[in-house]
Amino acid sequence: MNGRRIEAILIAYELQERHLQAIRQAAPDAELIVVRDREELERRWDDLIPKVDVALGGLPRERLLEAPRLRWLQTTGAGVDWLMRYPEIAESDLIITNASGVHAIPISEHILALMLALARDIQRCVRDQVRHRWSRDHKVLELDGATMGLIGVGAIGEKTAEKAKGLNMRVLGLRRHPEKGSPWIDRMYGPDQLLEMLPQADWVVITTPLTRETQDLIGERELRAMKETAYIINIGRGAIIQEEALIRALREGWIAGAGLDVFEEEPLPEDSPLWDMENVIITPHYAGITPYYADRVVEIFTENLRRYQAGQPLINEVDKRLGY
Repeated sequence: MNGRRIEAILIAYELQERHLQAIRQAAPDAELIVVRDREELERRWDDLIPKVDVALGGLPRERLLEAPRLRWLQTTGAGVDWLMRYPEIAESDLIITNASGVHAIPISEHILALMLALARDIQRCVRDQVRHRWSRDHKVLELDGATMGLIGVGAIGEKTAEKAKGLNMRVLGLRRHPEKGSPWIDRMYGPDQLLEMLPQADWVVITTPLTRETQDLIGERELRAMKETAYIINIGRGAIIQEEALIRALREGWIAGAGLDVFEEEPLPEDSPLWDMENVIITPHYAGITPYYADRVVEIFTENLRRYQAGQPLINEVDKRLGY
């Protein structure tokens, strides 16, 4: 990749002045165009987009290929499963980099929060607190010595495994390339070994991105392969689990419970049976929220600006056909 001059950078993401200053320092010769919200972006689109060759933030996906000079888009999230709906973008020359790594700390902590709450039956205590009900009739577990089965060992999975080892857990991992090891994983499995890994896990944790290969990955067969005492945690995407099969599994006792941050339909419909299940903890797709989010996005972006101008490989470049 040859070094490139950047004429104009479009910032379609809410940043503080110190963040903008860091971007200016990383690309001092580029014009910086800042839009504060989607309404402003749409209003100014026709005037701005002809001169923009690099962008940060949420541009309208259906109009990305209208931008004649746009060569590189830095997204502010890790997931790019939206590419499945826009095959023309996946086949284009547009470079897309994501924010992989930004979420590793908050999401790994969120996963552990869900696990600890389920292990100590905290969700029932919260329900009892609302009802002013005193009950010590709780089934509890220990994470120490238990087995975690991680589906997806990227930045989030790696950090989750590291924290799980701190709790003296045995950690199994499943990834596309199982030959790539990890110091925090006791054994790595390939995609065709899912049914071998699942029966061993006390906690099945989904951190994989949504791709054509992972959509509907967990259905009745996989849920029945889990231990009846096992729990499933999903912070990836809702469509990775077949939700109707999960509801049956929770109702009929194929598995013990679930911690869910993502769902097939969001917001989760008010009539979903998941709301009222006492063995389920629901959080509204906020596992990745952190007060340091913008700082980490800008750190990735400014490093990539330097690399782009120097003709070096970009970090977090997405394989648009694979979807991550």
